[in-house]
Amino acid sequence: MTATTSSDSSIAARLADRRPPALGGFSAAVLAIEIRRVLRNRRTLMFILVMPAVFFLLFGLPSRGDKLDNGLPVTGWIMISLAVYAAMVATTSAGAAVATERALGWSRQLRLTPLRPAAYVATKVATAMVLGLLGVLVEFAVGAASGVRLPAHVWLESGLTAWLGSLVFAAFGLFVGYLAPAENVMQFMGPALAILAMLGGLFVPLDLLPDVMQQIAKFTPVYGVGQLARAPLTGTGVDWAAVGNVAAWTAFFGLGATRLFRRDTTRV
Repeated sequence: MTATTSSDSSIAARLADRRPPALGGFSAAVLAIEIRRVLRNRRTLMFILVMPAVFFLLFGLPSRGDKLDNGLPVTGWIMISLAVYAAMVATTSAGAAVATERALGWSRQLRLTPLRPAAYVATKVATAMVLGLLGVLVEFAVGAASGVRLPAHVWLESGLTAWLGSLVFAAFGLFVGYLAPAENVMQFMGPALAILAMLGGLFVPLDLLPDVMQQIAKFTPVYGVGQLARAPLTGTGVDWAAVGNVAAWTAFFGLGATRLFRRDTTRV
């Protein structure tokens, strides 16, 4: 009896002395494992990397020879828009994968670990951003191979903006992944992304849409990223309304995803 009591006291003492992990449990090792797991999914890679590139070949190549008002090619406008779409699809899909983990009970198991909600969300977002970067690079590579010629600063600034701006869609994917059942997420996600891309001016220039649709577009999550990514090409400068759009939607989806994760892991 004495030995058992002593053993229990020793275990309790060790648990009391255990410090919480640094950064809430976020680590490069876990991130690397998560990235490798996602990259092994060939179906996902085909969907997020090949489809946007095919869209460029279908809709971009027929516009070769057309010029914008500043003399730069229209194919550049199409390529950058589809790079935003590629990053959007990639990051959203990666974030929404948490719905499958929820269905398997993985989120509830995390409650037994010292992993903080913010660290878990950060790992998922970082993984999504890696896929988003791949999407942008592939789209730009296809554009360059198809004859798109742009100033160096346009390639760099538009590419970085398209990639960094996709953070809002990584948060969106997590938000939807915790909000909807696993069996409904991907059925909902595909049409939703296509509609958002259309309303946000990625598939069709907003100038060609009715005035009402143009006003609605300014409040969609896609609008800000698209405007900012194409700004180096069109020479319109920084649109602070677009910056506010990106910041507001990123904060909304990010905070919402964290809150839903907390709720999900506290269920009995």
